[in-house]
Parts: sequence; structure tokens; C-alpha cells
Amino acid sequence: MSRPPARLDLGALSLARGGHLLLRKALLALPAGGTLEVVGADPELPVHARALARAWGAPFHPHDATVVLGAPVTPEGRWRGAVRSGAPGQVVAEPPATWGLAARGAAVEAGSPAFRFPWSRRDEVWTDEAGRLYLQAAAAQWDPVTAVPWATGFDLPDEVEDAVVQLMTYLVENEVAALLVPARFCAQVHPHFREIVQLLAIQAADEARHIEVFTRRALLRRPAPALSTAGGQASLQTLVEEPDFALASFLTSVLGEGSFLTLLRFLDHHAPDPVTAAVCRLAAQDEARHVAFGVAHLERHARLDPTLRLRLAAAVERRHDALRHTAGLNEEVFDALVVVAAGAWTPDALRRGWDAVVALQEEMDVGRRVRLRRLGFEEADAARLSGLHTRNFM
Repeated sequence: MSRPPARLDLGALSLARGGHLLLRKALLALPAGGTLEVVGADPELPVHARALARAWGAPFHPHDATVVLGAPVTPEGRWRGAVRSGAPGQVVAEPPATWGLAARGAAVEAGSPAFRFPWSRRDEVWTDEAGRLYLQAAAAQWDPVTAVPWATGFDLPDEVEDAVVQLMTYLVENEVAALLVPARFCAQVHPHFREIVQLLAIQAADEARHIEVFTRRALLRRPAPALSTAGGQASLQTLVEEPDFALASFLTSVLGEGSFLTLLRFLDHHAPDPVTAAVCRLAAQDEARHVAFGVAHLERHARLDPTLRLRLAAAVERRHDALRHTAGLNEEVFDALVVVAAGAWTPDALRRGWDAVVALQEEMDVGRRVRLRRLGFEEADAARLSGLHTRNFM
């Protein structure tokens, strides 16, 4: 005996105004070979039911006052031919371009457009630390308005305030470069590697916040920032225009921001006022994550690609050659560091300040060599490459 059809009464509800939800639910509940009788007051019911049946892969049988639909050929209906974009917790080696913007593990409908993402191979962008670093970064976000004691009263000698303003001006332009690099690559990495995209996005947000607080500190006691030099801008231009993801990460995060991390801790320690100390300390917390991501990503990449270290070394040499005619760290920034480290405008204090800045540069060199050795460089090569790094620090 044939099974009698199930029945769905839509009443006055049109399939074009929400009734399709009831229809789809009823069809998916049908057993294999089952049928569904649909009745309702809407005169357009047969027209709309036919269109939905075609889209869902369900047999359609018109009658005088009702329509009868069979169970869909597949439960997915219109998703016939859809392909899963991997599994939610699994990163594939080379996601297809047609996975596009889909969430990892989503069913991607057949005929979806192909997107061009230049960086779409796992081994070029991935680190297993990405998820942890992103969660850490998200939890460590801070508000520039409330995290910095802007209202704290202090009064610095004019020479010291001018030195702080020069340093803040220098920090701003370097942080602009550090924002532009991850922002550019954020749009070029395949979204399947969502943790990497999220890290790059939050890194750009960090730098935007640094630009805000450094600018605000520069203008706290002065009407305008100080000097931006041609040599400094030329140095940063080589970072902004580097087209290769690994090389840009290496030059910007591992070498540049690694050195900058040392600089920010130096400024936190020698800051002549609580606002300068706070903005440098907070920025250093963020920069430490940026450096950790760059090192982790490149450590993995170097293990998988034995030629990567050669490319990294060549990038340092190429950048050094491109900047060989520039002045490196400008005189104004160096002198401002001496003044801030001195803490007083006396010969003995300035001598201590000078020695502190020389020690800062040596500490930066040590840090770069440590990170280079983590990437697999021998000590001699690490020392040589660290010595070739731009004197502009970033």
C-alpha cells in the first residue's frame, strides 16, 4: 500500500512571505519516497511551489486545489555539488580559490566565484601559534583614553620636552610603516588561514593605537610634532614596498620591531614623565606579540623551505645596499635619546645618557642575533646580518 501524503496547510501565508520556511521544514521531514500535500489560500501557491521544488530538487505534482511535492532528491536541495571548505579545526595545505571568503568548514555552493589571494599556501604564512597569539592579542587590547594617565601633572625642562616630542615624532612614522605592512598583507592572505588574517588585522589595530598615543604625547605640551628626516623615510619605504610576505615579516617584525621593542623598553625605563612611560610600556606589550608572530611564522617556514634563509639574508643585504647613501638614525633622534636617558642637563648626566644610548644599540644587536639564530642562522651569519640592519632601528 502506498503511504498517504503528509499535509501542510499554509492558510493565508504565502510561500513568498515566509511560507517557504514551513515548506522546507516539512519536506526535510519526509521519509524517502514520501510526499507532501500543500494547501493554502494564496492563489500564487502553485507558481511559487514549482519554483521552490526546482531549487530544492523535490518532485512537483500540481493538482486542482493543492500541490503535492515529493521528498527532495538529496537533503541539501540547492546545495547539490557544494564542497566543504575543509574542516573547522583543520588547515589545508593549499585552499582552492573558489573557497573564497567562506568560513573554514562551510559548504561552498557550486559556481561560487574564485578569488585571487597571492598568499594561499599554508607553508608560506602559517604558524601553529597563530590561534594562541590572536586570543592573547584580543584579550590584551587597551583603551588609549583610559590606559594612559593623561591628566597627570608634570613639568619638564624645555630641552627634555623637546627631546620627548622628537622621539614621539620618530615613533609615529615608524608605527605608520608597521601598520601599513600587515594591513597590506591582510588583504592578500587566503581567508582559510583566518587566524593569520586576524593576527594581521589586530596587529594593524595595535599600530593605529600606538600612532594615536604617540601623537597625543607629542602634542601634549607642544603645538606640532618635530622633525621627520629623508633618511628615516627612505628606510621605512623599503619595508612598505617589500612585496614578499616572508621577507616583509622578517624585515619588519623580526629585525625592525624586535629592535623597536628594545627601544620602547629603554624609553619606558628612562621616561622623564609618567605619560611617556605609559605609552611606551603599553606599546611594548603589543610589539612583543608582533615579534613573536614573525619569529614563529618564519621558524616554521625555514624548517620547511631550506632556501628561505638565503632569501632572508639576501633581503637584508639588498636593503643595506639600498640605504647605504642615507644617514641612518638621524642626529635629532640620537641626541633626543641621549637627553632623555641623561635625565638632567649637566656634563655628567649627558655622559651617562650617551653611554646608555650606546648600550641600547648593543642590546638591540644582541636581540637581533638571538632571533636570527632562532631562525637557523649560524652565529657568524647572525652577527653579520645584524650588523647590516639599518641604523634607523626599524
